Amino acid sequence: MRDKMTDLFEEMVIEHGKAIFNYIFSLVKHKELAEDLYQEVLTSAYLAFNSVKEPAKLKSWLFTIAGNKCRDYWRKENKAKQFWKEEVYSYSSIVEAPPLPEEEVLHKDSAKKMEETVMSLPEIYKSAIFLYYFKDFTLLEISKRSNIPISTVKTRMKRGKEHLRPKLQSLA
Repeated sequence: MRDKMTDLFEEMVIEHGKAIFNYIFSLVKHKELAEDLYQEVLTSAYLAFNSVKEPAKLKSWLFTIAGNKCRDYWRKENKAKQFWKEEVYSYSSIVEAPPLPEEEVLHKDSAKKMEETVMSLPEIYKSAIFLYYFKDFTLLEISKRSNIPISTVKTRMKRGKEHLRPKLQSLA
């Protein structure tokens, strides 16, 4: 025997289901993916249906769930893409042939000139740029180490790069 809640949910799906599917499809532009996400939306909506306090807002509630499911999908997709980019990059660096001795000398020389150029910056910019590019610190680590907000670190990095640009163009 079906309960009243299931009947109400079914009515809601009949009334708003097509609009929800079309909304998801318009976001992801892929029919099979839209169908999968639509099923996830319906499952989530069904599980949370008894928590809806205002039946008049069911349609917007469903659209919110649909938008969140699409956002979750994109977030997962971007993480997977980033992982593969990083993996491909790390494997490609292993497979590459070792640099020729003259290339190594040129690289060391340009790295030394780059470091000297960074060290000629005003102190306020120099430390953030040096720690980030030469010591591989994260912005958060620089923020904690310098005891300044991360937004200040970002600003100093940006302004430091602006100071570096003309100096580096003269090296090229």
